[in-house]
Amino acid sequence: MKRTFKIDQVADIPRKYKKTPIGLLLEYHNFGRAFDKYTQAQLLIGMCMDNRKHLRMPDNFAFIIRSGGGNLRYSEFKVSYAIAVGGISHIVLIGHNQCGMVNLAARKEQFIKGLVKNAGWRKKDAVDHFENYAMMFEIGNEVDFILSETKRLRVRYPKVSVAPMLYRIEDNRLYLLNEDQ
Repeated sequence: MKRTFKIDQVADIPRKYKKTPIGLLLEYHNFGRAFDKYTQAQLLIGMCMDNRKHLRMPDNFAFIIRSGGGNLRYSEFKVSYAIAVGGISHIVLIGHNQCGMVNLAARKEQFIKGLVKNAGWRKKDAVDHFENYAMMFEIGNEVDFILSETKRLRVRYPKVSVAPMLYRIEDNRLYLLNEDQ
C-alpha cells in the first residue's frame, strides 16, 4: 500500500481538508496560491528542525514548532498554548525523508566527535549525553513516527483536526500520509 498521497492539483486535496487551514497550506506550498493576509495563526505546524525544509505560506498564517523529527512529545505545553490561547483547531505534523533522527545509533561517533570538536566537551560528557538522550529522540521510521504522533495528538486533543504529512527533500513538496495501514 502506498504510504504517501501525492497532491499534484487542488482536486487531490481530500474533502475533509478542503476549505480548512490544512488545505490552504497545501495550496500555498505545493501550488503557489497567492497569499491571503492573516492577523492571527490559523494552524499549528509541527515539523523537523532540519534546515533543508522551508514552507511557502503567508506571514501570520501558522504557529510553527520545529524539533528533531517533528517530535512534539516534549513540546506539549506549547501545543496546548496554541490551542487554548491561540485558538488553533488544526495541526499539521510534517516529517521528511532523510531525517537525521532516524537511526541515531549510526551517528553516535559523529555526534560525540562533533561535541568534542565543536563545543569543547570532554569525550566522556559527550558519550553520556548521547547515551542519556538518543533513545528519547530516536524516531525510528519517519512515516511511522508521524502517524503515531498524529494518533497520540488526536487522543490528547479530540476536537482538533490533525493531519500527517511528509516533506520530500528531492522535490520540496508536501505529501499526505496514508493512515489506512
